[in-house]
Amino acid sequence: MSPKEPVPDSWEGLPVLDSARMRSLDFDATARFSIPASQLMENAGRTVAGETLAFLKERGTEAAKARVTVCCGRGANGGDGLVAARHLKTAGVAVVVFLCPAKKDAGYPNLVRDVLSQAVKAGVEIREAGPEAGLTAALAACDLVLDALLGTGSSGKPAGAVHHMIQEINRAKKPVLSVDIPTGLHPDTGYHSGAYLTAERTLTLGLPKKGLLAAHAKRFVGTLKVLDIGYPKELIAEFQPK
Repeated sequence: MSPKEPVPDSWEGLPVLDSARMRSLDFDATARFSIPASQLMENAGRTVAGETLAFLKERGTEAAKARVTVCCGRGANGGDGLVAARHLKTAGVAVVVFLCPAKKDAGYPNLVRDVLSQAVKAGVEIREAGPEAGLTAALAACDLVLDALLGTGSSGKPAGAVHHMIQEINRAKKPVLSVDIPTGLHPDTGYHSGAYLTAERTLTLGLPKKGLLAAHAKRFVGTLKVLDIGYPKELIAEFQPK
């Protein structure tokens, strides 16, 4: 696509949605089709882990010899990353998670708190992100970075712990696999505000997002792959362009 070419409304037979329509899809999946949000998160994380293992294999790295650094935000995207980390750990990968601190007054959302507990029980090493957490050393030693910092619910310039992790990841120059959307890219426009990650592969969940298909976003998105996380086909059909 040229820079002036409009974003298509379908890609590989799937409808291309903006963030508002993705929220509607998620709501309908639970409200109308009785698929718990926790199941969608489990499906997402498990599938991301599978794609991460496949990426490592492509690079000639066995799971038992692989080191993966997972950087997680405090929201649903981070929850997906925590589930992926648990499945990678089970597959024999040496995983360390750097998790953004929870908001002081609110804590983590219930879904994130639940998958965090499961990851801890599975023996995943989890560190609260911060200057003394050892992110620089972990990045230097790893084979790839799983970016689960910010998803389609984010907007504006990343700040705080997320901004710090973006800087560290960019300095490390390791391959980045982004969950749903590269951190720092706007899900609807594909533009960034100056703090962002460049993915070698973007593992977007369920359906392609509008911003990922913008011509100017391609160099940040890398290879785009849409992962099936269990949305009913009949629900997806309702979002197909007319």
